[in-house]
Amino acid sequence: MLEKITSPQNARIRNLVLLQLKSRERRKQNSIVIEGYREISRALVCGFTVKELYCCPELGSENIIQGLAASYPGIVVYFVSVAAFEKLAYREGSDGLIAVAEPINRTLEGLKLGDNPLVIVLESVEKPGNLGAVMRTADAAGVDAVIICDPHTDLYNPNTIRSSVGCIFTRQVVVADSREVIEWMKKLGIRSYAAALIESAESYHLKDFTGPTAFIMGTEATGLSSQWLTSSTSQVIIPMKGIADSLNVSVSTAILVFEAIRQRGFSI
Repeated sequence: MLEKITSPQNARIRNLVLLQLKSRERRKQNSIVIEGYREISRALVCGFTVKELYCCPELGSENIIQGLAASYPGIVVYFVSVAAFEKLAYREGSDGLIAVAEPINRTLEGLKLGDNPLVIVLESVEKPGNLGAVMRTADAAGVDAVIICDPHTDLYNPNTIRSSVGCIFTRQVVVADSREVIEWMKKLGIRSYAAALIESAESYHLKDFTGPTAFIMGTEATGLSSQWLTSSTSQVIIPMKGIADSLNVSVSTAILVFEAIRQRGFSI
């Protein structure tokens, strides 16, 4: 089904802007907003349901638009004027595609893990860009799951989706309470390694990550809570040679995760 929207004041355009800006509205409407062909395609391939597709042919390829509509006939397609689309686009150089999709709300019990799982746990992540960057690492390394504990940002914030280049859709992601996650890992025999700037922490390269492993990462401002430091199997640190005493959480996560992948012979 094809419809045309020309006015920036159209009710659907106004609602899309609201969904982009307000996590409360995303939860209320059980909807997320995805901009860009690459990101939309990754969501569709990974099983997300796209309900509506807003297209501006002047900004992108009409062949791509028609291809998506033909491949997924259940999607309602709206052709949008340049003036209306400019009110929606939140990235520079938009390719003229924005979708409204349903989120996938997973649980710890619903996670499908391999025989030797590798998991990333983020406590109280605050910045959508950091979460998105961690998701790119998770996708590149093929980790089993990313678990977000007590988050301070919305999992499907448009900036998270953008900074993850759609990798937020390619890995299993769960939002859960820290205590629940700690008990879940103990039950499954997953060893937890807390990244921490404390004296008892040992250099990460001295540890064995070849068995079931979870890396526990905190915020750059305050690090991990005492709950995670005391419950983790071990605390690890990345040796620093300069005057800086810490790295961006996404960089630190990448270092630890790829050390685990290296120890496993670059296979999960």
